[in-house]
Amino acid sequence: MKVIQFLIFFSVFFGVYFLVNYYIYVRGLQAFTFAPLLRSVYIKLFIILAMAYITGRILERITICRIADFLTWIGSYWLALMVYFLIIVILIDVIRVVDHFLPFLPAFIRSNPAQTNFILGMTAIGIVLLIVIAGRINAVHPHIREINISISKKVNDGKDITIAMASDIHLGAVVGQKRLRKMIRMMDELKPDLILFAGDVIDEDPGSLIKKDLGECLKELNAPLGVFSITGNHEYIGGVTKAIEYLESHNITMLRDSVVILPNGITIIGREDIDSHRFNGIHRKSISELIKDINPSLPLILLDHQPSSLNDAIDNNIDLQLSGHTHHGQLWPFNYITSKLFRVSFGYEKIQNTHIYVSCGFGSWGPPIRTTARPELVKINLKFDSK
Repeated sequence: MKVIQFLIFFSVFFGVYFLVNYYIYVRGLQAFTFAPLLRSVYIKLFIILAMAYITGRILERITICRIADFLTWIGSYWLALMVYFLIIVILIDVIRVVDHFLPFLPAFIRSNPAQTNFILGMTAIGIVLLIVIAGRINAVHPHIREINISISKKVNDGKDITIAMASDIHLGAVVGQKRLRKMIRMMDELKPDLILFAGDVIDEDPGSLIKKDLGECLKELNAPLGVFSITGNHEYIGGVTKAIEYLESHNITMLRDSVVILPNGITIIGREDIDSHRFNGIHRKSISELIKDINPSLPLILLDHQPSSLNDAIDNNIDLQLSGHTHHGQLWPFNYITSKLFRVSFGYEKIQNTHIYVSCGFGSWGPPIRTTARPELVKINLKFDSK
């Protein structure tokens, strides 16, 4: 059954991917009808870019080499370029269809199709490059988002705490040690009492990461109350066993449908990712199962990678849920889709007595580009009722 689901998923993915690329390719080809040399360069370059990401991902599963990393990197940029070329090409085609039935374009545009197509092609390339460059600049400049949360419960020592929270780093071929070290420096500046990761620390196949030990600097993370993480869907996509072993060997405590009670009484509940069943046949425990033996007067913090079960947290009186996964779409206009799919796609919301924060993530998946929310490290000032 899993093999059939795998084949169906990848058949649909590759089918859509190649259809989109073919559509962009054919429309782009029209821009170079009167320039054979540019046409030849366009054909070769388009094929390389369109095949780079898939080829790189396949190669990295076979062998660890610079070529695989290079193709994955180039292909990742193409994913962003592809999205915006598709939007522009559709927009141009819509205008042409409307003009066909209700002519409104100037006569000189219709009378010089080759020249018009060339100008449109060059304009499209310029616009898309500007968008992607701006998105790249945004992606490599994460910031610290600070939120204040008060919980009407007591802790043993009566002290408020600072939490440094991050999600969706996607450490691997595209997001490397340089970005990870930036995150660690930012965390050090916060001097947190507790560090929490809300999943997708590792991006897909961990082979390259493990061989290069890109996460070596994770050992530098330090917080008096500990460093904890949960699984995300990407830990499962790449092989959850290797991912967990790697993170645990780098001083991160993994919570897999498990609970830890800190010395001050704060209880952290870490759920397996909801996709654990799809990838490994594992049915994760319900929140009620996880907290059945826990004193409800203790502050309860839930780590759940995908914010798709908010009602479960609310119904079980969780004080604070921390999630990620959505990237808030990462590329415009996908943020509108994630906002429809998730009750909270990004940011803070309090529903009844449950505080919820969904991070847009620190890294990126696929394109190292962000044209929606700016990547973030979250500083949570957690206050308790000491009365």
